[in-house]
Amino acid sequence: MLTAKNLERVMELEEKLRTEYQAKLDEQAAQIERGQQELAELRQQMQATIDKQLETITELSERATANQNFEQLNRELTNRSEKLQDEATTLKKRVKALQKDLATERDQVKTLTQFDPARMKKNLDANKKKLAEKTAANDLLQKSLSKTKAENAELQRKVEELESKLPTTETEESAAEEAA
Repeated sequence: MLTAKNLERVMELEEKLRTEYQAKLDEQAAQIERGQQELAELRQQMQATIDKQLETITELSERATANQNFEQLNRELTNRSEKLQDEATTLKKRVKALQKDLATERDQVKTLTQFDPARMKKNLDANKKKLAEKTAANDLLQKSLSKTKAENAELQRKVEELESKLPTTETEESAAEEAA
């Protein structure tokens, strides 16, 4: 019986402890359940945040890829434009050199055509004719000048004679006027 009494006491003790701590156990179970619900909500919020961040990362990754492609294309176009500018500069230098060479060749051709024998002979003949015409005209002018000088000298002599006669004529006229 001792064991039955002990068993009863243990059962009473258990019952007593249960009644005493049951409210606390229920309260803690409720707190645990609320904590689990809060944890579940927090997990959902975190999962939503993670999903949103993953979406943002994916979008940024796509943008970064697009930016990288754009930058690569920009570098390629910059290199291409620099090469074209270098090529244009080279071509400009070449054009200037060719223009210089062309000017030199034109001067040389001008110099060579300047001494064209057929044209020089033609010019010489024409110049000889002009010289002969000018010489003949000069001779005529010289003869005319000599004749004019002679006439001028004769006229000067007549003027001097008349001037020398003028004072004598004036004195005769003034004497005739006085007499009259």
